[in-house]
Amino acid sequence: MYNAVINPIAKVLGYILDILFRGLDVIGIGNIAIAIVIFTIIVKLCMMPLTFKQMKMTKLNSLISPKIKEIQAKYKGKTSDPNMASKMQAETKAVYEKYGVSQMGGCIQLLIQFPILMALYGVFQRIPIYIESVKVYFTNFLGQGTGGIMDQPNFADVMNGIYENKVSVDWSNLESTIVAVNSFTADQWEALKNGFASFSQVIADNQAKITDINTCFGVNMSQIPTFSLSVAALIPILAGVTQYLSVKIAQDKSQMDNDNPAAASMKMMTLFMPLMSAFIGFSVPAGLGIYWIATAVIQTIIQIIINRYYDKIGTDEIIRKNVEKRNKKREKKGLPPEKIAKNATASTKKIDQIEKNKQKIETLQKKKEANDKKMKEILDSTTYYKSSKPGSLAEKAGMVAKYNEKNKKK
Repeated sequence: MYNAVINPIAKVLGYILDILFRGLDVIGIGNIAIAIVIFTIIVKLCMMPLTFKQMKMTKLNSLISPKIKEIQAKYKGKTSDPNMASKMQAETKAVYEKYGVSQMGGCIQLLIQFPILMALYGVFQRIPIYIESVKVYFTNFLGQGTGGIMDQPNFADVMNGIYENKVSVDWSNLESTIVAVNSFTADQWEALKNGFASFSQVIADNQAKITDINTCFGVNMSQIPTFSLSVAALIPILAGVTQYLSVKIAQDKSQMDNDNPAAASMKMMTLFMPLMSAFIGFSVPAGLGIYWIATAVIQTIIQIIINRYYDKIGTDEIIRKNVEKRNKKREKKGLPPEKIAKNATASTKKIDQIEKNKQKIETLQKKKEANDKKMKEILDSTTYYKSSKPGSLAEKAGMVAKYNEKNKKK
């Protein structure tokens, strides 16, 4: 299911990246790092409508969250009662309706963006596979089925000796081989030329072009940065720093409130995720680090612009537009305009009235039971003191005797 969704999206994104790289190559700047940055900007701009909706939801959440917390506190420990649970659900729904948003609104935006971002991540991991004008430099010497080094009987043995990675590679697969060779260091390229001496010149010619395409500011985008005093080591560090800034700016302040149970976990994630990005950055090609940096920087810029826009128009205007949009959808369906503020509480009032009626019935039932008990006590008392001759002196004397007898028993 995962590959069935991600792979088609990756192919489309890869096709667009290939066209972009060809265009850059025509004007003399065919470089992987530049292509990654420009392509990330294009994708982010295309996803702007989704980003706007997500950030609008985050903005409104600062108003919605306190009210939701009040409702949760009000019904804490009472939701085992179906009536109380229904009432809580109705009040929660009323809050969201008041602001013209869906309870699942923010989640839907993330769900739509997730496969796109994962496909983009996959494309940048396997750039030579998607950019045909880069892939051709590898097929020039690998030449599977055309007499290249992949057709040599000792190919797999030589490659296993050169490839110093814990992850095994299927050397019979052209795409897997290209991705592995693309990450080769200068020493590994030399070993490859020595391993296939008869192909050393063609390997060297194509290596020079591949290295030139992958290198930017002295950093080879296809190689993994090392813990050393070098420009490459800055890429994972910048990836972590820029992601931290992006998360902080995008963060919903209400979620960071100390009274919010999720505040502690949110604070931990704010620090943990950027640190993980920096750590992982030292175990993946530098190109992926450039992608993370570009994504975080672009996201931060977009976030600042949208925040200023929403601050300028104010939350009242956001709510008004939400309700207006909601009513336009209702009009298309032939439904009358919805008075959100009034109708949102209707279901809650109905549940309130049912609950009040239930309490009244229970109170009246208890009073009736108390009255019945008193009447029974009176009747029992009267029966106890009565004699066979009502009104006689003997009856009165008998009543006194029985009264005294009863008190002695007590």
